[in-house]
Amino acid sequence: MIWRKEDLRSKEIKEKFLSFFQERGHRLVESSSLIPDDPTLLLTNAGMVQFKPYFLGELQPDFTRATSSQKCVRTTDIDKVGHTARHLTFFEMLGNFSFGDYYKEEAALWAWEFLVETLGLPLEHLYFSIYEEDEEAFQVWRDRVGVPEERIVRLGMEDNFWDMGVTGPCGPCSEIIYDQGPEYGCGREECQIGCDCDRYLELWNLVFMQYHRDEKGELHPLPKKNIDTGMGLERLAAVLQGCPSNFETDLIKPLIEGMEELAGIPYGHSDKRDTSLKIIADHSRAMAFLINDGILPSNEERGYILRRIIRRAVRHGRLLGVEEIFLPRMMELVIELMGEDYPDLRKNHAFIKSIVRSEEERFSQTLRAGLAYLEESLRDLETKGERSLSGEAVFHLHDTLGFPLELTREIALEQGFALDEQGFAVLMEEQRERARRARVEEGYSVVEKEVYLEVLENYGETPFDGYSLDELKTRVVALVEKDRVAASASEGEEVEVFLERTPFYAEMGGQVGDRGWLLSDKVEVLVEDTKSPLKGLVVHRGKIKKGNIEVGDEVIARVDSRRRDSIRRNHTATHLIHWALRQVLGEHAKQAGSLVEDARLRFDFTHFAPMTPEELKETEAKVNQLIMADLPVRAYVTTYEYARSIDAIALFGEKYEEHVRVVEVDEISRELCGGTHVGRTGEIGLCLFTSESGIGSNLRRIEAVTGEYAYKRVSGYRELLDEISRLTKTDEARILPRLEKMIQQLKAFEDELEKRSKLSLGEALEQLMAKAEVWSGDQAKVLTARKDGVPSVQLRDLAERTLGHIEPGVVAIAVAGEKVELVVAVSKSLLPLGLNAVELVREGARVLGGGGGGRPDMAVGGGSRLESVDQALRVIREKAISIIEGKDA
Repeated sequence: MIWRKEDLRSKEIKEKFLSFFQERGHRLVESSSLIPDDPTLLLTNAGMVQFKPYFLGELQPDFTRATSSQKCVRTTDIDKVGHTARHLTFFEMLGNFSFGDYYKEEAALWAWEFLVETLGLPLEHLYFSIYEEDEEAFQVWRDRVGVPEERIVRLGMEDNFWDMGVTGPCGPCSEIIYDQGPEYGCGREECQIGCDCDRYLELWNLVFMQYHRDEKGELHPLPKKNIDTGMGLERLAAVLQGCPSNFETDLIKPLIEGMEELAGIPYGHSDKRDTSLKIIADHSRAMAFLINDGILPSNEERGYILRRIIRRAVRHGRLLGVEEIFLPRMMELVIELMGEDYPDLRKNHAFIKSIVRSEEERFSQTLRAGLAYLEESLRDLETKGERSLSGEAVFHLHDTLGFPLELTREIALEQGFALDEQGFAVLMEEQRERARRARVEEGYSVVEKEVYLEVLENYGETPFDGYSLDELKTRVVALVEKDRVAASASEGEEVEVFLERTPFYAEMGGQVGDRGWLLSDKVEVLVEDTKSPLKGLVVHRGKIKKGNIEVGDEVIARVDSRRRDSIRRNHTATHLIHWALRQVLGEHAKQAGSLVEDARLRFDFTHFAPMTPEELKETEAKVNQLIMADLPVRAYVTTYEYARSIDAIALFGEKYEEHVRVVEVDEISRELCGGTHVGRTGEIGLCLFTSESGIGSNLRRIEAVTGEYAYKRVSGYRELLDEISRLTKTDEARILPRLEKMIQQLKAFEDELEKRSKLSLGEALEQLMAKAEVWSGDQAKVLTARKDGVPSVQLRDLAERTLGHIEPGVVAIAVAGEKVELVVAVSKSLLPLGLNAVELVREGARVLGGGGGGRPDMAVGGGSRLESVDQALRVIREKAISIIEGKDA
């Protein structure tokens, strides 16, 4: 029997824990984001993650004791979720922490006091594991706490010694274990503490950080010893609420009940269905919190973890027979259940639902195609008596159908099949190699880099004066021609010029480099591009139009100001677009890249769905409202810390120096940016969106034009409208009704053509049936016929109609023209006999010197040998009859 204390709600349990430690001098620290401030982790997976800098001594907190309830996600054991009572992907970890304050005795005494005295857990259900060499912990539990020796278990380093990796803080740990009784065990005689079954539940882990492990693996005592403890709220709730697993607690059971209602099936009547219900309930919590913390589905890192969780949930929904979109409803239930403790869930509820809806809709199509192929492949293996899915099949699922490897593995294992993962890996590497060979590498050669380093070392960085000047007098400090430093260059030659200082902006941050001229009495250089191959070094690439240039020459560096003005307009417009998108779509719409040229701009951003016409219209309108307001644009340099404190937007993944440049548009927009900008928004003139498209998972792109290019486009629209008015012989105000009428007339004409086409197809069917050669067997019929003159687009339709007249059966039709076309249709009820339209059409196409392909029930092919039509049909006929009669084994 499971001991039951009382009907303590999980919320009360959490409050009791946090209050208990607050009363003992601990600072209550809010749960940190699931995106950790730690480059070694993808997700927050423990309560100690946000305190890691304190444990490492990198930061000094203004408190020495802390307590928290931390939201966590772990996917290392995702395949066990739903199959055991304790494994979850999302959970809340209760913890108390000491940073050089108290140690083992207090940690153990308080753990005992909370579990046994506050909550009333019976001692006869508790065991206490310690590291086998930790005599101090043994004495604390036995002598200070009063735990009987027989309830203290010594385990090895694998179970009871915690570390952060190869080096760093580490130490023994002690786990408080709850014995749920033999009915939850594996039944083996050797079942004991440490067994992987559900009997002995690891409830609370107390980590005693007392050593530092050096590079040699040797342990050294820490000057300040720390405490890090963690206890899963769900596990504690299961114990206190008398539940056999985490899934029956008030934290998860309401989600299972919601899914029961959606699927129309009861919980507790089928292990297989119960597993799916548990997985969906657990994964629903995980996806809601991951999205809430700003993670979007993608094919990389955190985004892929989220995508995998969503896809597993969708698949298990389909296993329960739920074909409609169901995850948005599960998000409603999660938010209803947990929104009080996590208000951001309520605030972002619409966003969370829209993300899962988009991902579920997208994956549902992949799932259908992938499952059909996988199930057919596994059936074929079953028929052949084989138990391993080939690397080619796994690769086809992954590469062509977009079916995740993890899901292929999971489904195959469920049905007792293995995967040829080595063969799959070989094919994947071949694909990567093909991609590497096909990709045009951008960048600079080793030789170029060495030359640029030489210039940088000799002459230093190039001061940039282009924020305030389009032209200045400067001096040539170095020349590079054909990857070599040169003293001079002559007319007609291509050259790279390095200046003492420059007004030319070098390409960076998405903004293209300036163009212009280097001029003097003796030379004219057309600068075609400006780059920065090394930090601080500016290279002016161009061609000498007349004269010659030498190191030491004084020149006028003149930027093409008209082109630069267009670039300025576009760059400031990207900032306005960024602001407007966040206003219209939400704060999740963040810049993911940009291209700022003179003739256009491109702005990439994170969003989960195509923008609606209304959203695009509203965003464009907001941008132009800011332009018409003629707002001031300011730029200044400040510290990175100050810029972040005033909420200046920094690009995710960018590395910033101590001092940064901030570009402000009045009080509307504030971003870290090194590009060139207009002085007032009114200088942009007009911003016109030209396209919105998807460029990847949850990534969208807006392209736009501004200024004179926007005017040219509007002018072009005007000319187009005038031409349409002329062609339709109507004035501008009546063009739309006129076009609608013309389209209706065209549709009526097309309908009439289609009707006549169907009539002609019916005639073709009658003629074909009259001349066809038909074999009739006990199980099926085989019809073969030649019907020249049937259009290719109608060939499949003709085959389907013909098959309908002889069901069940096989139909093969040939059409001879410039080449021979073949179509084979097979009744689906005959597929188990071994009949396959693809194999049959290929048999015939081989005679014609060609090939074919398609589905098992419908395939097309052909070849160029017109004289072999009758032979091809005869081969198909004989092959089909042989299979039906069982002669073709």
